[in-house]
Amino acid sequence: MDSLQLPITHYPLPITMQPVISIQNLNHYFGQGELKKQVLFDINLEIMPGEIIIMTGPSGSGKTTLLTLMGGLRSAQEGSLKILEQEIRGANKQLLTRLRCQIGYIFQAHNLMSFLTAKQNVRMSLELHDRYLAEDLNAKATAMLESVGLGNRVDYYPENLSGGQKQRVAIARALVSHPKIVLADEPTAALDKQSGRDVVEIMQRLAKEQGCTILLVTHDNRILDIADRIVYMEDGYLANNPNSAVLGE
Repeated sequence: MDSLQLPITHYPLPITMQPVISIQNLNHYFGQGELKKQVLFDINLEIMPGEIIIMTGPSGSGKTTLLTLMGGLRSAQEGSLKILEQEIRGANKQLLTRLRCQIGYIFQAHNLMSFLTAKQNVRMSLELHDRYLAEDLNAKATAMLESVGLGNRVDYYPENLSGGQKQRVAIARALVSHPKIVLADEPTAALDKQSGRDVVEIMQRLAKEQGCTILLVTHDNRILDIADRIVYMEDGYLANNPNSAVLGE
């Protein structure tokens, strides 16, 4: 007798979304011996793909230190710090280099190369990625500058650009390689109200288009509304604060 053939029912697999940044019980210290000072205390934080997170709090509270740890620019000392599901505490240089290539950095000082044009500054970011070397890098750099409103400034040197325009070049450089994470430290601090607003709205739009995650450290209360979530840091702790709730709920 033939065995009974039951119909096969296909159930959709549950979709699990892993955090792009996962921090558990992270502590950090400056100095050694009698001069050793703890600057981050038991940090726990998860950031999901596509989120725009603003980190705010008083000067000296540890925001930039935490940002540089997330970017692999400092070595994690205690606890767990996973970037794109890779533990970077104790990671070797090869792993850190690979992870940094998937992170875009934007700083208060735009850090443009003064001897390169806007297009060359953006192109330089593409040259770090083997997957783009067979493409027309000049065309990609130009297209990215056009997307931040600088299509008529591609051949300008930084000295001939305004502060807001320089920061737009820095955004283009950070985003042109389609990173999975963008870390921005006070990107509007040196800009007037309108320029600062323009800059963060460009970051918001491009990040949503590319599906990347943004973590933005700022004191600028004028831009808090772009965030999906705000986290507040004080005296080295992630603290409870009325602004820490998810916006718009």
